[in-house]
This record gives sequence, structure tokens and C-alpha cells, in this order.
Amino acid sequence: MMLLNADFSQRAIISPDDYRWVPSPQPGVERVMLDRIGREQARATSLVRYAPASVFPEHSHPGGEEILVLSGTFTENGVDYPAGWYLRSPDGSSHQPSSRDGTTIFVKLRQMAADERQPVRINTKDDKNWHGQPQRKICPLFSDTRETAVLQKLAPGERIFCTPLAGGAELLLIEGELRAPEGRYEKGSWLRFPPGDMPALTASATGALFYLKTGHLSPATLTGESL
Repeated sequence: MMLLNADFSQRAIISPDDYRWVPSPQPGVERVMLDRIGREQARATSLVRYAPASVFPEHSHPGGEEILVLSGTFTENGVDYPAGWYLRSPDGSSHQPSSRDGTTIFVKLRQMAADERQPVRINTKDDKNWHGQPQRKICPLFSDTRETAVLQKLAPGERIFCTPLAGGAELLLIEGELRAPEGRYEKGSWLRFPPGDMPALTASATGALFYLKTGHLSPATLTGESL
């Protein structure tokens, strides 16, 4: 059993300087483990990098899989998803992933509720999927009673959180930089905050684009923690 950032009552922060790329069982596919409970079949949050011409055998996903394509083009069952696509596949789904030219993706495994059934495919590069004001634009990705996942674009100086986090929050910085009392977080930083926390994070002079999931870390909604 591997336990990595497995105490969800504590902050967990990994910056690009902390990245440790390790091989997966499939040649050409490697990952940075962000949090993990389990061995190879684990409740896991990771960055995954496919070398050009990498192919992963077809496999199923108990507990579901959530993917955000960060760079390159991710191919699933012959369908191409360039950077910016969000893919959510429920419990029991299966696929054959690959990448002709290489890709890096953000992946969450075994973290969906058993009653979630609807696959999601969203192109976050399509302006029609965004709403809000210039200082804070939002691209909704998924929402139910347990969790909400969005992309947000913040204008310089805007603060992310203004109230305590009832169900915790998880953030992956895609573009820009964030400021905090303890320092700065650059592009690629992953931050996880427990319920009740209220981190003082603001967008720096370049603004910020980030993935944000909230609500999923409260004891009542946390899924897959015993896998």
C-alpha cells in the first residue's frame, strides 16, 4: 500500500520543483504522483506524460477517471482531444488511450461516486463554455451535491477564496502565477486545502488560469479513500 498525501485533513502542495517523474507499467508513459492511496490500482491524483507514439492497452476504470489535457493531444479510442479538453468517465467505463505526438494530462482515478453515470467531454478552449466578469471568468466542468469542478481565469490581484472552504479545495495552476503569504506558486503547482481552510491566494500581475475542484474533501463526500 502506497500512501502519498493521504491525510485529507492537511494541506498538500507540490510545485514543479518537486516533480518526480516515475515510469508507469506501460513503456513511454510516466507520471508524477500528487496523492495516492493504493498500489498500481489506486485512488490517485497524478500528472501523466505520454511520449510520442505511446499506447496504453484498453482498460476499465472502477471508480471513474477524470482527465484534463494540459499539452499535446490525448487520443481516446481513436478520438483526438487537444490541450484544453476535459474528460470525465464514470465508474466501470473503459478506454484505450494513446498519443501520436506526446501529451501531458492531469488525471484523477477512483474518485467518483458509484451512481455517477454520464460521461462528460468539454472543450475549455471554446469561449462559449465560459461566463462571468473580466476579473473572474468560469468554465463549468462538473457539479453535483458532492463536488464542483471548474476552470477559472482570474485578473491580476484577484483573490481566489473569500470564505472558509466548507468541503476543501484542490487546484492545479495551468497558466500564470499565484501569490500567498508564504511565497509564490508558479505554473504547474498543485495545491490541496482541507475543509475549513481559507488560503490567501491571489493572482499575480499576469493573472491566473487554474483547475479548481471544491466540496470533495469533506468526510461526507470523500470517495475512494479506503481503496
